[in-house]
Amino acid sequence: MSDYVISVILGIVEGLTEFLPISSTAHLRITEALFRLPLDQPYWKMYSVVIQLGAVLCLPFYFRDRIRTFLSRREGPWSTHPAVLVMLAFFVTALPAFLLTKVIGKNLESPFIMGSALLVGGVVMGMVDLWKSRSEKAGPGAPGSTIRTWSVETMNLAQAVWIGACQILSAVFPGTSRSMSTIAAGQIAGLSRASALEFSFFLALPTMCAATVYDLLKTLLGKTATVRMDLHHWVVLAIGLVVSFAVAYASVALLMAWVRKHGFLPFAVYRILVGTAVLIWAAQRP
Repeated sequence: MSDYVISVILGIVEGLTEFLPISSTAHLRITEALFRLPLDQPYWKMYSVVIQLGAVLCLPFYFRDRIRTFLSRREGPWSTHPAVLVMLAFFVTALPAFLLTKVIGKNLESPFIMGSALLVGGVVMGMVDLWKSRSEKAGPGAPGSTIRTWSVETMNLAQAVWIGACQILSAVFPGTSRSMSTIAAGQIAGLSRASALEFSFFLALPTMCAATVYDLLKTLLGKTATVRMDLHHWVVLAIGLVVSFAVAYASVALLMAWVRKHGFLPFAVYRILVGTAVLIWAAQRP
């Protein structure tokens, strides 16, 4: 199969799954197995991380008005400014994830860990969403509601720290899904579905940009660099970035509309089914 065709396929998979709470990493690995793609090669390992940047870069375009509103905000304490909360959650995740780089690398090679993370994450997400569904339907101000934060602007420091800590799980256990861990953590901390999802999007910007740039530099310039990029490699990577950007932009718009009406339960069921299938496949491997 042509490298250009592989790049288009992986770009579509990445764009569709990066922000859905179903794990883009696991789905890239599943695609590798189904199409017999060479993702175990150093270039494709680097590629599968770096094309996440294409998906993430759609966020400043989609949320440009919201980001402009955040940056122009002057009222209220600086400690609860949305930009401060995003960066706080990012730093809570970044240091442990960096220290656990070797563990993360080993786990990326384990279909058993990915399948288990998909399955367990699906159960957790489904339970949390069912728990919060009555409060979601009742709306803000309803008596006995378990939701106290209906917009990112009203989040607090403790919620940001909690979400950042839970995001570590997605780094250490591939298949957990960065978006699943942050969304479920946000709901547990009292955020509505929409606000948890939106904060997950904003947190993806520094988190994924740092991860992809670090991996690219380590692969190309590090002491153990094994990839020498030529024009062909750059073109293949560019195709993946552009495709993942376009597909991710559409998926973000659809996800925002879907979640407000239907919640996350269908994604939880999907995770459980796919996780079970991956575990069965992993058990049959030699």
